[in-house]
Amino acid sequence: MKILLAGNAGQLGWELERMLPPLWEVFAFDRGEIDLSDAERTRSAVREFGPDVIVNAAAYTAVDGAEREPEAAFAINARAPGVLAEEAAKLGALIVHYSTDYVFDGTKAGPYTEDDAPNPLGVYGASKLEGERMVAASGARHWIFRTSWVYAPRGSNFLLTMLRLAREGKPLRVVADQFGAPTTAAMLARATVHALSNHAQPPSGIYHMTAAGRTSWHGFACAILREFGFDNPVTPIATAEYPTPATRPANSVLDNAKLAAHFGIRMPDWEAGLRDVAAVINSSA
Repeated sequence: MKILLAGNAGQLGWELERMLPPLWEVFAFDRGEIDLSDAERTRSAVREFGPDVIVNAAAYTAVDGAEREPEAAFAINARAPGVLAEEAAKLGALIVHYSTDYVFDGTKAGPYTEDDAPNPLGVYGASKLEGERMVAASGARHWIFRTSWVYAPRGSNFLLTMLRLAREGKPLRVVADQFGAPTTAAMLARATVHALSNHAQPPSGIYHMTAAGRTSWHGFACAILREFGFDNPVTPIATAEYPTPATRPANSVLDNAKLAAHFGIRMPDWEAGLRDVAAVINSSA
């Protein structure tokens, strides 16, 4: 199987490139090699390689930055996936695309299912939702995996920020009224490889793919510090006390039942993911 992997320098893309089986031929690239906002260059790259599967792990993920740069966010999160999906349709290839909990407004009391109506609160969520729609409208066979609160031992993410502040002895004040499931990039990569190895070929559509369980950002911060042996106090605060350019959904919990039913994938608990990441970081210290 020939796989084209876009965004291999990002948190998820790095894990995917590392985990994709060696028997699969992988052509991986990042924006330094192919600018996905350049539609013609993107089409050319797909046609040159002729993949059986396109895995799009590239994204504009700066949630607050998207409010200042909506054009850049829509170029990468919406139009680029649409181009990749159109080329996949022409080749008869499968496209795997990742989306986000930010397509929802967070007002639902319980976990969101794939049938719940999206209502993004900001540019980032709106651009990702448009990407979903463009992939689905392309006619390509597609799996759209919505996830949340992604982090890894590398890159720029909440866990690494908390560790840096803890080491510096900075006061930690963390939002306690936003809830979700912290999901490791490695967890997503393993689930994706499992899905691609599934000979049953589940139908095209949207599937939620997050760690099991739920916590708040404050709860996640406390768990991070405990896991790494810090005893810094973490003060819980309300969202209103930490204003940001983009509005975040209060509830980002996604229901994974459809993923389990169609792919046989049951995602690990978020705390297990944290332990795995801590083991990686500690082993390289």
